[in-house]
Amino acid sequence: MKALVIRSAVVASLGGLIFGFDTAVISGAEKQIQELFQLSDAMLGFTVTTALIGTIIGALVTGRPADRFGRKKVLYLIGLLYVVGALGSALAGSVEALMLFRFIGGLGVGASSVCAPIYTAEVSPPAHRGRLVGLVQFNIVLGILAAYAANAIIRAIDDGPDAWRWMLGVMAVPAALFLVLLATVPETPRWLAAHGRIDEARSTSERLCTTPEEADVQMAEIEESLAAEAGTRGVKFFTRGHRKVIMLAVAIAFFNQMSGINAILYYAPRVMEDAGASSNAAYLMSIAVGVVNLVATMAALTVIDKLGRRRLMLIGSVGYLFSLGFLAAVMFLYDGAYDGTSAILILVGLAVFIASHAFGQGAVIWVFISEIFPNRIRGRGQALGSFTHWMWAAIVTFAFPPIVGALGGGVAFSIFFVVMILQLVWVIRVMPETKGVPLEEMEAALDIDDAAAAKGH
Repeated sequence: MKALVIRSAVVASLGGLIFGFDTAVISGAEKQIQELFQLSDAMLGFTVTTALIGTIIGALVTGRPADRFGRKKVLYLIGLLYVVGALGSALAGSVEALMLFRFIGGLGVGASSVCAPIYTAEVSPPAHRGRLVGLVQFNIVLGILAAYAANAIIRAIDDGPDAWRWMLGVMAVPAALFLVLLATVPETPRWLAAHGRIDEARSTSERLCTTPEEADVQMAEIEESLAAEAGTRGVKFFTRGHRKVIMLAVAIAFFNQMSGINAILYYAPRVMEDAGASSNAAYLMSIAVGVVNLVATMAALTVIDKLGRRRLMLIGSVGYLFSLGFLAAVMFLYDGAYDGTSAILILVGLAVFIASHAFGQGAVIWVFISEIFPNRIRGRGQALGSFTHWMWAAIVTFAFPPIVGALGGGVAFSIFFVVMILQLVWVIRVMPETKGVPLEEMEAALDIDDAAAAKGH
C-alpha cells in the first residue's frame, strides 16, 4: 500500500477529528452557556441541538455536490465551515448568535460524515478499505478525547465566565490545518473517470496503486462499472431496486443513535456530576471515557478486515445490552440519592458502553454505509445514511435532558436498552457481510435488483 493512499486517508479522516471535537466540546461548555444565557433545560437541549440541525442539513444536501463537483472540493468547503463555525461560536454575544454559528459548524460535521468516508473508500484498495475508512471513526474518537482533554485543560487554566468561548474556539486550529493538508491529496480516480477525465483518473490510479498491473485492474473495474451505469444516468434513488441498501443504511444509522451515544457524549460531565462526582472529577472521568473510546476503536480497526463488519456489530450489540442494563439498574437502585460509590459504578457502566460502541457500531457504521451503495448513487446513499444518523442524534439529544429531569436516568437508559435488543436481532437476521468485496462488485454481492433500479421502479 503506497504512502499516498495512507496520506489521502489520513487527511480525509482529519475531517473526522474535527467532527468528533465538535461533537464532544459542547459537553464542557453547556453548563456555563445555560447559566450565562439563563436557559431552561428544554432551551438548553434546543441550543445544543442547533448544531445537529445543521448536521442533518449538511448530511442531506452533500451527496449531490460530492457527486457533481468532486469529493475534494466538498472537503475544502467543509474545512471552511468548521473554521467559521468555531470562530463565530467563540465570539458569539447572544444565544441566537451562538446557535447560528453552531449550526454552521454542524453543516460541516454533516457534510464530513458523507464526504470523508466516500473519499477514503474510493482511494483505498479493497483489502485495506475497512481499516482506512475506519480511520474516519478513529479520528472522530480522537477528536472526542481531544475535546474532553481541552475542556479539562481550559477549565484548569481559566475557570472564568469566558472559558466556554475558548472551548468552542480552539477547534479553528485543526480546521485550518485540514484546509492546508487537502492541497497535498488527489481527487479520487472513480470520480474523475465518472466525469470523463479518464487520463487524470488513470494517472491518479497509478499514483495510488503499488504496481502498474494493479492500476490497470482498478481502471478496468471502474470503466466496467461506469459502462454498466451508462444507461442509468439520472436514475431515481428511491426505487424498488435500491430498497434493500436504503433500508440497510437507514437501519444501521437509526440503531447507532438510539443506543444513546450522542446524548452521553454531549452530556457526559453532567451525567457524572448528577451521579455524585465533583465538577473537576467529572471532567477527568470524561477524559477516561474518551481514552476507552480511543483504545476500543484502535482495537476494532485492527480486526475489522479480518473479523468483518457483522461480527464486530454482534460483539458491540451484546456489550450494549450488558452496559445499558447495568446503567439503568444503578440509576433505579440509587433513585437520585447518589454518592461516591454510585459515581464509580456509573463510570464503569459508561466505560463498558463506550467500549462496546467503539468496537461495534462506531467502527462499522461509516465503513458499511460507504460500501453498500452502487457507484451511481453512492453520494446520495451516504447522504441518506448520514441524514438518518443525525436526525436521530438531534431527537435523542433534544429529548435527553427533559426525560432525565422528568422521569430519571433509569428510564432513559432503559429505552436505549430495549432498542439495542432490536439491533441485535437485526444484526443476526438481516445485516450482510461486506468485507473484502470490491466496490464495483458490491451490487452483485448484495443481490441488488439493478434492472429495477435502472428502470426507476
